Amino acid sequence: MNTMIIYSIISLGAIGAIGSVILYAASQKFRVDEDPRIAEVQEALPGANCGGCGYPGCGGFADACVKAASPDGLLCPVGGNAVMSRIAAILGREAVTDTPRIAVVRCNGTCEARPRINTYNGALNCTIAASLCGNGETGCSFGCLGYGDCVRACTFGAIRINPDTRIAEVDEEKCTSCGACVKACPKNIIELRKKGPKSRRIYVSCINKDKGGIARKACANACIGCSKCLKECAFDAITIAGNLAYIDDAKCRLCRKCSITCPTGAIHELNFPPRKEKEKDTAVATIHA
Repeated sequence: MNTMIIYSIISLGAIGAIGSVILYAASQKFRVDEDPRIAEVQEALPGANCGGCGYPGCGGFADACVKAASPDGLLCPVGGNAVMSRIAAILGREAVTDTPRIAVVRCNGTCEARPRINTYNGALNCTIAASLCGNGETGCSFGCLGYGDCVRACTFGAIRINPDTRIAEVDEEKCTSCGACVKACPKNIIELRKKGPKSRRIYVSCINKDKGGIARKACANACIGCSKCLKECAFDAITIAGNLAYIDDAKCRLCRKCSITCPTGAIHELNFPPRKEKEKDTAVATIHA
């Protein structure tokens, strides 16, 4: 009996040894050597693994950077131009800079402007609420539902739901423009826009495509597609489509004339200095004209 056990142990050991030799030989024969620059590029990345670059984590992005013929179309939104410059140095390429972007919530349907007319008792989840009750608790089927899908999607703590307005708000200091909140919002009200010089931006804070009267009834701050901003813009930065105005941040010169003419206040201007008294008087006269 003892002899059989010893033979069994020896046989299993021999099989294991032979299998190890075969596996080692196969691994050497079919080995694919990884470019050492991939590890260097990955080390230069922030390590957020947010997927904002369009690749499955920082490892996938590093691999794409090394294998790409040119850096065009490759950007780490978290690290920005500084990180991309380091990557370019590692790969011996010329750095390609990109315009910094930031998430913008295109809804201004505050509780005062967009009264609650329904009661929603379902799961506090925007995606579920949008599928069960498109309007949420208001008469606007386009606005922010305020249940925080975007908040949960953001790994940087850059977005929150304002308890007073019940609308998502972006913290400019924390936003990395990874785009996670954009993908998470079932209403598509969050957009990545140019951060702008001194973080100054102008955009239409509404996506309601209903006709003016219907949109205004649902929300006092809605864009009504009146075209006043379109006529005022001298840079062809504004278009009207589906009863809704849109400002192209690539063409906008930040002159702010469009926001003065907007009768509903749907056009927002952020981080600008206070207007002079003459500008305010012009704004009042334009609205009453």
